[in-house]
Amino acid sequence: MERGPSHGDDRVGAAPQVPAPRDTVPGRIPLAVVVVDADGLVSHWSTGARKLFGPSREDAVGTPAVDLMPVSGALGDEEWTDRSWDEQPSGGRCDGPGLGPSLGGGTGYPTAGRARMADVERGTVDLLWWAYPLVGPGAERLLVLAADADQLHGRGGAGAAADDTAENERFVPGFALHTDFEGSEVLAAQLPQILPSMSPQESARIVSQVLELGYPVLEVSQQERFPVTPDWGVPRRVERRARPLRDADGAPDARTAAEAAAELETDLEYAAVRERLEFLNEVSGRIGSSLDLAHTIQEVSEAVVPRFTDVAGTYLREQVIAGEGFPDGPPDATTLWHRVAVEHNDEPGRWDDVVPVGESMPFPVHTPFFQCMTTGEPVLIPRISEELGNAIAAQFEKRDISPLINRRSLLVVPLKARNVVLGFMILLRHPERMEFNDMDRVTGAELAARAGLVLDNARMYTYQENVAETLQDSMLPHIAPRMAGCDTATRYLPGTRLGRVGGDWFDTIKLPGSRTAFVVGDVMGHGLNSAAMMGQLRTAVQTMAAIDMHPAQLLRSLDDLAQRLGDNYLATCLYAVYDPIGQQLVMANAGHIPPVLVRAVDGRSELLELPTGAPIGVGGVPFEAVTVPVAAGDRLVLCTDGLVEVRGEDIGVGLAALAESAAHPAASMDDACDAIIRALNVRGGRKDDVALLMARLNGIAPEDVAEWRLAIDAREVGRARRLVRRRLARWGLEAASETAELLVSEVVTNAVRHAHTQYVVLRLVRTDALLCEVSDDDHALPQMLSAADDDEFGRGLRVVSRLAREWGTSRTATGKTVWFEQTLSRNGSTWPRDGRTPVRNGA
Repeated sequence: MERGPSHGDDRVGAAPQVPAPRDTVPGRIPLAVVVVDADGLVSHWSTGARKLFGPSREDAVGTPAVDLMPVSGALGDEEWTDRSWDEQPSGGRCDGPGLGPSLGGGTGYPTAGRARMADVERGTVDLLWWAYPLVGPGAERLLVLAADADQLHGRGGAGAAADDTAENERFVPGFALHTDFEGSEVLAAQLPQILPSMSPQESARIVSQVLELGYPVLEVSQQERFPVTPDWGVPRRVERRARPLRDADGAPDARTAAEAAAELETDLEYAAVRERLEFLNEVSGRIGSSLDLAHTIQEVSEAVVPRFTDVAGTYLREQVIAGEGFPDGPPDATTLWHRVAVEHNDEPGRWDDVVPVGESMPFPVHTPFFQCMTTGEPVLIPRISEELGNAIAAQFEKRDISPLINRRSLLVVPLKARNVVLGFMILLRHPERMEFNDMDRVTGAELAARAGLVLDNARMYTYQENVAETLQDSMLPHIAPRMAGCDTATRYLPGTRLGRVGGDWFDTIKLPGSRTAFVVGDVMGHGLNSAAMMGQLRTAVQTMAAIDMHPAQLLRSLDDLAQRLGDNYLATCLYAVYDPIGQQLVMANAGHIPPVLVRAVDGRSELLELPTGAPIGVGGVPFEAVTVPVAAGDRLVLCTDGLVEVRGEDIGVGLAALAESAAHPAASMDDACDAIIRALNVRGGRKDDVALLMARLNGIAPEDVAEWRLAIDAREVGRARRLVRRRLARWGLEAASETAELLVSEVVTNAVRHAHTQYVVLRLVRTDALLCEVSDDDHALPQMLSAADDDEFGRGLRVVSRLAREWGTSRTATGKTVWFEQTLSRNGSTWPRDGRTPVRNGA
């Protein structure tokens, strides 16, 4: 707060011509303004202070405030009563208790009171004073306002002459105001003389508020407001006197004076109640700005400290933190409560070791905290005695909380919503501060009720978000980064406007012949319904891909399924099959945006021209497949329209940006995906789900593939074992030979037994794993059987299932294929699926 000037009239609303110090005009009261620094020395001494206390500004600045003012108990007298001091020969100066000791203790809330001062000229002078702590980078720590109580109440001077207007005046501590509010413009013009940093606009606003509410308000910043009724209400023990009104003979009317005093009492109580309501409205406006649970809790804690309490600890049930439902029945001694916030104005670190944030704990039965959480009602202890504090602390093991709670005032309020206790707040006031009372209990309960609703909304939002994320995660595939002949990378970003669940999906599916299917689809719409439709269509695509349907036929069958499921099933889909041995892509499109192919030879990217087709679910529209030759190192980029579509912009602009960003070189596939997301996600903001699938088409070299045709003859089984052994030796995989020979023997035996007229095809493919495929012309898929001890058949597939990492069967256009994979370590050994010791040559 800036130091005020050394001249000027410090009376609120004073006229330009200053009357004698003891003269007052109704509605204009001389006001002393004094600022005290952290050492208890006066740093600002206004003209009103000189007139009220005597010393000049030059004598007062730098002098201990205790030597100049009889303002006692500015920071916490328990008895708010008149105090008397002996007359001093030095005019307004006096001895006795003052501000020095209180400043040494330091508190964070305003106080007020009465004092009596001896004056050489005026005799005994009654004073009213208000003290407001100052917080800021400067040295100033206390603002003291004082006024002559006799002048305020109209005894002597012009005040006595103004008795004829007493009926039109209302008195509150610090101001006398005409009910017709004359002179407000003058009052607003003079207020900056007391607070030099205040602008005329701020002054006019504050004066308007004072005249409307009937009690003064002091503002020291844009955020803080200190009322004239500090500590939430004027203490009942303050002696208040209204101006005695006169009867027809000019004598004081005792009955009328009593009525005026009662009216003053009512006005002050009304101001205090209104102040609390304003506090609740202000807090309600501050909390709930976000559905983030942690942010909401922090807002509630900061709103009550230090204005309502000195310490605020917030505890929530574990289910609230996790966004889950609650068990039946009220909480008990086993219920865990999570400490989510501790806000206080004590010295830093005092609470951290004893009650750290983030700790979960149950509360003992014989404590006020347990009483609050089980009854759902506030618990008030006006002052925690040493005995009671030690008894409460004894209920807690491994910690001593008695130094933190003894001699303090305690209020525990429940955080409830829909008759369920979500948590509670522990509020504590310093011993020097006024105790919590019944009105504080009501205020705290109302504050907690509003906070409880906000927290419950945040909890429900967290719960629904967790459900949506769980559903979305369960429907999105967990794709291996490496498959036969290709590397893949994916990204999924939920829409920011309509929740975290949608209808976009992608997939990679292993097909016979070392091929891989790439799928990207987008169900029209958003939310849970679209996600459910997406799950059904994705499952259908996987099922039809497993039987090796041609891409065009797969989309045709998917379209028929969508029409059978309902009229609302509409989706776009792009289905591509990559053959790493034949180095080609076979693709079909159902209304989806075209893919991008980045050529490895020159880094050029292009949008592949495919027959667009109609969306899935329209019906009656044919689908066409296109074959695209590719080379090793090419990259295929598939995505949904949420990545490239911007409202009000042609989608062609987004597709061109996609092709350009996909062509940029990157250190890895993940880096390439992130680069595309960064390049397109900032274009006008993203409102829809985004699914992105990128595949690097590495291909499989001819020397890594071996294929043989076997006659339909049982003797070919031995030949198959010999062919496999030789090929693995050539590849340097002798350690994997024994297991591979055993599995090939079982699969070829089954194929030779069930094949009809054509030959059996055996193929080995070397990639990161050893892939073996056996194909024949029988369309019946083999089944794993339960073989008895004396059964001759039925054990082959059990052996394959036990020793192979993966295995499977699929139908083809000409019959079926049975395949299995063996994982190869660096030394060529093969590891069984169950993690047992690897099988090696000669084991």
